[in-house]
Amino acid sequence: MIQVGDKLPAATLMEYVEVEGNGCSIGPNPVDVAKATAGKTIALFALPGAFTPTCSAKHVPGYVEKFNDLKAAGVDEIWCVSVNDAFVMGAWARDQKTGDKVRMLADGSADFAKATGLTLDLTGRGMGLRSNRYSMLVKDGVVKALNIEGPGKFEVSDATTLLDQAKAA
Repeated sequence: MIQVGDKLPAATLMEYVEVEGNGCSIGPNPVDVAKATAGKTIALFALPGAFTPTCSAKHVPGYVEKFNDLKAAGVDEIWCVSVNDAFVMGAWARDQKTGDKVRMLADGSADFAKATGLTLDLTGRGMGLRSNRYSMLVKDGVVKALNIEGPGKFEVSDATTLLDQAKAA
């Protein structure tokens, strides 16, 4: 399992971006994790699934709300990663009004989740292999803080916890 001090695994996530106003879309486009994190501070949070209750009611809204505070603490970008396809993540971004605040990145085949060792098997609930709920502060591709939730919990991966860690970094 990935730990503080480790480099993020080599992986490609997918991003679907809408062009507001004309109804056209851009993407899905590949996002090379190593290239996209180079020279940047990223507030990355991952969760089991788009449109799921805790994820939609608490996790994403918290990061949207704390966007300005995270930027002021030195965060360049906020990433939400979930084992969903890019089209679902794009629709969820629209629903959550993430705009240019949170990049909604799809880990469709759970390759990133598997590479970090932070998977969650929800096969018994009909959801297959998913990502565990966690957050991490990443600087230049290296994990500086990691907050992994226990089963069914939402206590340490919230935006306020990561904001405090970004301020202290």
